[in-house]
Amino acid sequence: MFVWSYWKTIFTSPASPSNEFCLSKADKEQYEKEERPESQQEILRRAAKDLPIYTTTASRAIRYCDRCQLIKPDRCHHCSACDICVLKMDHHCPWVNNCVGFSNYKFFLLFLMYSLLYCLFVAATVLQYFIKFWTNELPDTHAKFHVLFLFFVAAMFFISILSLFSYHCWLVGKNRSTIETFRAPTFRNGPDKNGFSLGCSKNLREVFGDEKKYWLLPIFTSLGDGCNFPTRLVIMDPEQLTVSSQSEPAKSSGPSQSFPTRPLSESQNRLLASDSQWVESGPEEENVKSGFCNTFCA
Repeated sequence: MFVWSYWKTIFTSPASPSNEFCLSKADKEQYEKEERPESQQEILRRAAKDLPIYTTTASRAIRYCDRCQLIKPDRCHHCSACDICVLKMDHHCPWVNNCVGFSNYKFFLLFLMYSLLYCLFVAATVLQYFIKFWTNELPDTHAKFHVLFLFFVAAMFFISILSLFSYHCWLVGKNRSTIETFRAPTFRNGPDKNGFSLGCSKNLREVFGDEKKYWLLPIFTSLGDGCNFPTRLVIMDPEQLTVSSQSEPAKSSGPSQSFPTRPLSESQNRLLASDSQWVESGPEEENVKSGFCNTFCA
């Protein structure tokens, strides 16, 4: 399972935005001719009016990638290492030489979990010989140094992976990516680090799927298409406060943006069907927070 998860994490290609997020040839030519940012933004707003986009830049502009020449979907970022825009990008991992995002985030979590169990197994089986080494009960052979090295390596990797795995479990519970932890997505009404959180249980299902029998297998079962995500109605954290669906929305600030309400996909309907207080937020129903960008993202 460890090797399978590692293989899937490495060789699963990062998911990129579909062609509907690319500018038409006419819009692209017009965008390149315009020199004023205001005119360029007007072109992008026109192109984004039928797209399921609800987040903006910190300055309330449409998120556009000049490198890939497309409008970025929510939670999508450009990876400078892979030189592509990655859906729900978490980070670029040098250990697997791949971007961790929507298409392989579940595989990455399973890889960490099985790595953790493997290190624990190695350390546990070598522990008795390690104890004998320190009590001078182990025969005086070269093998005792191998035992010492093996135990320390397993123990050090176990501690390192445990911290990383715990951190990503926390991210899954909050429905955040590593990038969003440092730079909260900005909705129409401002930044909100919990903007995509639907509650711990639904956040878990969004990554691992509805079928629990597949949760521990490195096969793709995540819900959604990576371009459109259900969002929160209010700014309060679902794990801390119970919020009525009649809560007054925050006041809008900044220039007006035209973000349409799109129908929920089948998987999103399953996520939200049992709880009326969570809906896919429209332009007047979203909140957000700001920070700094990940090293590898634009």
